[in-house]
Amino acid sequence: MNTIQIGGLVSFTTIDYPGKLACVIFLVGCPIRCAYCSNPHLIPVGSGEYDPEKVFDWLKSRKGKLEAVVFSGGEALMQGEPLFEYMRRVRELGFSIGLHTNGFYPENLSAASPFVDWIGIDYKATETNYEKLTGVNIAYERMIKSLDVWAKTGKPAEVRTTVDPRYVSPDDLLKIAHDVAARGFKKFAVQKYVPHFEDTEHGTTPAMRNAFFNDEKLQGEINSLFETVTWRE
Repeated sequence: MNTIQIGGLVSFTTIDYPGKLACVIFLVGCPIRCAYCSNPHLIPVGSGEYDPEKVFDWLKSRKGKLEAVVFSGGEALMQGEPLFEYMRRVRELGFSIGLHTNGFYPENLSAASPFVDWIGIDYKATETNYEKLTGVNIAYERMIKSLDVWAKTGKPAEVRTTVDPRYVSPDDLLKIAHDVAARGFKKFAVQKYVPHFEDTEHGTTPAMRNAFFNDEKLQGEINSLFETVTWRE
């Protein structure tokens, strides 16, 4: 692969890079198969839908209008060296660089870190349920390594957990929050699980999905661990 493969583009967002006007570039390919994946069309590796050089030319036209470019997926770090080079070029245009990652490639995260200013990283479940959720038995270990890699950079991050009640209980969420805080992270996000298919709720109910957000004791305990906790319903 000599260049990145882009499968999607959001031209403007205020929520994907904290405090900055941004766009999001979605790269194809992902090594895990999450039960609640919201972008399954990006999983297969193949030629991307967007020409990377045309996207780069478009980014040039956004100088002074956007402040940041966020790379997401799929799993953007799966694309390795071509991604690092593309990030470097985009950063040289004057944009801050954000990255959304599932943490599966700690070595690539380390290699990309000179070009990345902020990350959002998924901590999907406790170790007990990680393989069940992702389908890969080494995903938890790699995610933990990525947390430690990024913590050493001293750069900002948001660690986030999507609370699918099939895989995460309130006690699990509290354990995750304690682990994240112990690793020195200051920002944590709890994201509501929303089924992506109208014909099934995947064995959950609205009450089950809302339970985390209606538990004031749980929220208070987690909020006390961080400078900022975002509860995304």
